[in-house]
Amino acid sequence: MKRLTNYFLKGLLIFVPAALTIFAIIWVFTKLDGLFGKTLGISIPGLGLVITVVIITSIGFLASNFIGKKFFTFVDKVFAKLPLIKMLYSAIKDMIEAFAGEKKSFDKPVLVELTPAGPKAVGFITRKSLEFLSLADHVAVYFPQSYNFAGSVLIFPAEQVKPLDIDSAEVMAFIVSGGVSGK
Repeated sequence: MKRLTNYFLKGLLIFVPAALTIFAIIWVFTKLDGLFGKTLGISIPGLGLVITVVIITSIGFLASNFIGKKFFTFVDKVFAKLPLIKMLYSAIKDMIEAFAGEKKSFDKPVLVELTPAGPKAVGFITRKSLEFLSLADHVAVYFPQSYNFAGSVLIFPAEQVKPLDIDSAEVMAFIVSGGVSGK
């Protein structure tokens, strides 16, 4: 009986993450196909995904030329001025830029000693200069939370923060998985 329970638990550990990932992918594709199928009046499996990729790529292309830059800068300013929308838009924009933009923020993993000879935390330096807070010798460190899309920004003296020579994607996977993932 113990062996059967072990097999079940091992199967669960493999099945659940794979099934949830596949479910999420299928759900997104189905929603995109349904959205574009209703809009265009045709139903071709995968069409929603293809159209979405084409639209996003086209927007990137348009934003790369002079007129497109001006237009998207205008749109950005409009969204940044609207109450409530500003909060959501700027948070989403900052998060996307932190991972994939030109100014990646999560590319400097660090180890921080929280108390002398005490616990340590892994995070990412998001600002090297905090002079605007009158803290010139401090840095801002973001600590993502495990199994969550949230985190905290704490401020430390720069000498208390040790850079890590590890790929930032590995560090993020390590933190978000609660320390389970990684080499």
